[in-house]
Amino acid sequence: MHGRRRALTLTLAIATALAVALAVALLVGAGGARTARREAVSTGAAPRFDGAPLAGARAPDFALSDERGRRVSLSEYRGRVVVLTFLYTTCGAPCVLIAQQIRGALDELREKPAVLIVSADPAADTPPRVARFLARMSLSGRAEYLTGPLASVRAVWSAYGVKPASAGRASFAEYASVLLIDARGRERVLFESEQLTPEALSHDVASLQAGG
Repeated sequence: MHGRRRALTLTLAIATALAVALAVALLVGAGGARTARREAVSTGAAPRFDGAPLAGARAPDFALSDERGRRVSLSEYRGRVVVLTFLYTTCGAPCVLIAQQIRGALDELREKPAVLIVSADPAADTPPRVARFLARMSLSGRAEYLTGPLASVRAVWSAYGVKPASAGRASFAEYASVLLIDARGRERVLFESEQLTPEALSHDVASLQAGG
């Protein structure tokens, strides 16, 4: 009898230990997963967007200078859908890929959104480099490449939770994204770089242009 009780106690202890280990593993896995930098809308219905739908917070306004020295603010594009991303001209493949996907989406769209690229490295993004980058990406005249004094650009990075070039190329690439802002100035869709395709981006821009 005592032997059976000891065996049963040992079995229960092993089962409990396994359950605890499984729970810890699940918690660690959940904690290690990359979290979204914006709060996505959680609904039971199928999403209307190919990117991650957002809660619709007001997009922080900012004003910087474009590649021609003209002062540009986000608020002046109220009434239009805005494609906002953060790149730098010496970034290499991650920035080239994002720029190419945006160009592809523009090629598909009849009604063009505003495209704002904010520099993630204002020291490196000189006017000649910016002009060459836009020309190489076929975005000249189709996108505004915005930069300014480090303090001004840093405030925009902070407002949008952006990792600048100074964080390192790997960290920048991990957090690189494209944000869609609707005509009312609200953050509506976020594309992580691995989600981004011209088809998905053009679909979501068109949905917002249609009042989605």
